[in-house]
Amino acid sequence: MSQQKPNYLFPLIIMFIVCFLIGFVTTMNNSMIEFCKEAFKLSDTQGQLVNTFFYGAYAFSIPFAMMMNKIGYKSTLVLGLAVVGFGFIANNLGVTAALTKETSTIYIVFLCCMSLVALGVVMLQNVANPYVMVLGKKESGAFRMTLSQALNSVATTVAPMFITYVIIAGKPKLPENVPGPFLMLGIFTLVIAAILFFIKLPDPDQEKKNATTAGDAYDMSQYKSSVFKYPHVWLGALAIFMYMGIEIGIPSMLPAYWKADPSLPGSATDFLWMYWGGMMVGRFVGSAILAKFNARILLSCCLTLGAACVGLSFLLSGMASVYAMLAAGLFHSVMWPLIFNLGLQELGPHTKNASGLINMGVLGGATLPLIMGTVVDNPALGVGVAIMMMFVYYAYVFWFCNWGSKIGLKKI
Repeated sequence: MSQQKPNYLFPLIIMFIVCFLIGFVTTMNNSMIEFCKEAFKLSDTQGQLVNTFFYGAYAFSIPFAMMMNKIGYKSTLVLGLAVVGFGFIANNLGVTAALTKETSTIYIVFLCCMSLVALGVVMLQNVANPYVMVLGKKESGAFRMTLSQALNSVATTVAPMFITYVIIAGKPKLPENVPGPFLMLGIFTLVIAAILFFIKLPDPDQEKKNATTAGDAYDMSQYKSSVFKYPHVWLGALAIFMYMGIEIGIPSMLPAYWKADPSLPGSATDFLWMYWGGMMVGRFVGSAILAKFNARILLSCCLTLGAACVGLSFLLSGMASVYAMLAAGLFHSVMWPLIFNLGLQELGPHTKNASGLINMGVLGGATLPLIMGTVVDNPALGVGVAIMMMFVYYAYVFWFCNWGSKIGLKKI
């Protein structure tokens, strides 16, 4: 009598919600920069601390991966959701309780709470994709992964609209309006965590464990003794570091662009959805063409076209300049997976550790926008020079794509 296979439809739906949540929270945080700058009367450097505190949490990527190996995927998943939920609730209650304090104190409370949310997001990113792959038939794993990435992209497009129409919603940009609906977001996330706690989930590593037991192991003589001995891994981590300046450089600098040109209509946040929407469209198109083109050629084209959009913005004025910058999102959309895969070539048993190491490059999101904000605050430089820094990021990733990623490889 054949054993009936478990039905994972409901857990899969919940996991799709988690993937949506990851993209939503990450982009929502970045989209809060303009609101926070006005509410807390911040300089551009201070405003970029929103990115620094959030992306700084990725310094814990490797420790959290080690923790996951100890406590398991499901415990990490539930813990990550709980941390996100408590972070949102703490944000609402903490900022509200601090309203009688100086605005700098309120801002620090906000940043610390969002950093707590980010720690939870880092945990979730370690486990979400492996679960999507095993919650269903093996043959449809690629489809489920594509759908989860699509939902993540939709979330990044919806998040700026959420800031504009729910958190701001015509209200004055004051500290008391910063918490917005964070309490409800926190409660919703905790409910998801509670549901997953009581659901039975498969072990994403079970197939690998079975393969290892069956003797399907790597011939270690074909590989170096440590992942740290592969130059292209380190260079790949730096490429992701630079890519973060490319991806969030434009949405992070857009509020400063509006400040430099008061004639622009509305606010920067009103137009951020176009940038993230371009990335969403690019990911949908990219999922169909990634396997048909050479990775290096495709990445080189995307880098060139993205840089061309930013360059064109310097030749135009007004909203035409803004639209040129926003259009770059279309070409930024597929850079992450292409860079990541180039950094993971010919690693065999070291692939998992290399993945964690390259993920540390996300710290570029905590560092580069902060430096760009400092440049904006310098009267002798300004937002134009800050945006020009992106050409350095493009240039390094282009070098990595065509030369750096080949260093030390046996076959090219």
